[in-house]
Amino acid sequence: MTETETRERQQHRGGDKQQNGDAVAELPTTTTTATADDVFDDTYKEKEGPKPPRMLVWRNIILMTLLHTGALYGLVLLPSASAPTLAWTVVCYLLSALGVTAGAHRLWSHKSYKASFPLRVFLALANSMSFQNDIYEWARDHRVHHKYSETDADPHNALRGFFFSHIGWLLVRKHPDVIEKGKKLELLDLKADEVVMFQRRHYKLSVLLLCFVVPTVVPWYFWGESLSVAYFVPGLLRYAVVLNATWLVNSAAHLWGNRPYDTTINPRENPLVAFSAMGEGFHNYHHTFPFDYSTSEFGCKLNLTTAFIDTMCFLGLAKECKRVSKEIITARVQRTGDRSIRSG
Repeated sequence: MTETETRERQQHRGGDKQQNGDAVAELPTTTTTATADDVFDDTYKEKEGPKPPRMLVWRNIILMTLLHTGALYGLVLLPSASAPTLAWTVVCYLLSALGVTAGAHRLWSHKSYKASFPLRVFLALANSMSFQNDIYEWARDHRVHHKYSETDADPHNALRGFFFSHIGWLLVRKHPDVIEKGKKLELLDLKADEVVMFQRRHYKLSVLLLCFVVPTVVPWYFWGESLSVAYFVPGLLRYAVVLNATWLVNSAAHLWGNRPYDTTINPRENPLVAFSAMGEGFHNYHHTFPFDYSTSEFGCKLNLTTAFIDTMCFLGLAKECKRVSKEIITARVQRTGDRSIRSG
């Protein structure tokens, strides 16, 4: 990215910050806590001069290679898995995904709704099954991603290409600006949440049990599935698919699709990503209105996470879901959208 392109982009995003701020201002004052970290920071300037050298993290490279090799073997074993094992694999996939989408993302990163203690415990357990860093670290990095999107301070800056934004960012040391900006976030809401901090203290054990032991032992013990199929299908294959579905939000949904809400930002509306990531692919909308609990103006359409949260509200386990009014959406589409849809 040239210096001129960077300057122009930051000027555009400065306008977005004000527009996003206007939308946040429409919310009740009691719900705006923690939304400041969702708004792009137009005061940040990338440092001039050569970029720091990429330092490979060989531990992660080796582990990711082993995981995906095991997942490929799980694909080979898939035809020999019993029907109950296949059903269990789907259940584990849905639980893992909800731990990220409804939990680490919409609840803890964006505070887009409030969850009762039992629901927070459930989502924390599901998040451990997904094994994508503990909630505290996940939410911190995601807030940095929104605040400095598509800059050097973005953990998975999509301007560095598909591979980097998909998985490469985990295989190299973080850019110094990512670390610096992450340390400056106060994250007081996360530190005050006993469920988040308990999971953080016991994360390794919870991952071992929930991501690997439980998915493997249940089909082996309860209906006699072979240990190899139980480990490689609902274990490694399911885990790898959840990881890649999540990563597609960082990569594909930042590169391919339309931008009906804001053409000055990179995130796109990508239905395939929305399907695989349980509703997280409506990314142009999400980066325009990051505090909306649905991450989309279309409710439950291709959005199982929104359906889940709505169900939790119906059961009295969740409440105060933040939403953007149709009037604000329509005005934003007309002002900055690509006119690929007509909202309202």
